[in-house]
Amino acid sequence: MRWTDDLEHRLDELLDEYREHLLGTLEGLTEEEARARLVPSATTLLGLVKHVTYVERVWFDQAVTGTPLKDLGVASTPSRSFTLRRDDTVESISAAYRRTCEDSRRRLADLAMDDEVDGKGARVVWALRLQVLRELAHHSGHADILREQLLAARDA
Repeated sequence: MRWTDDLEHRLDELLDEYREHLLGTLEGLTEEEARARLVPSATTLLGLVKHVTYVERVWFDQAVTGTPLKDLGVASTPSRSFTLRRDDTVESISAAYRRTCEDSRRRLADLAMDDEVDGKGARVVWALRLQVLRELAHHSGHADILREQLLAARDA
């Protein structure tokens, strides 16, 4: 086994752990709680999951296939990816994220860590994995804090 095989396996484990963690922050919340704006920005728990759906589509779809964002059905910019529509629900956003993650896994399955893709400029696959892992870790911290605030407000 090459060392990159072990690294690939570990990166995929971490990606899946953070994916599940982010989805888990929505568990047991009402729709109102999931949409609650607790900070001055547009960041909400539901918006964070919608945003990481965008992140996966950008780095594991557009960067690999070159498909335009509009055709991928996601926002045109990172800041717009947090915007919730009236019909967005915990169930619909969670299901969309789960589908996106499955698509990401399938798309990466046939790519080696050192393969180069050029859908969004030339990049190697290991760099895409690290980019998404960084984003998921970053936003998991935000999600933990928002969830803690929401649960504390229940007890107040």
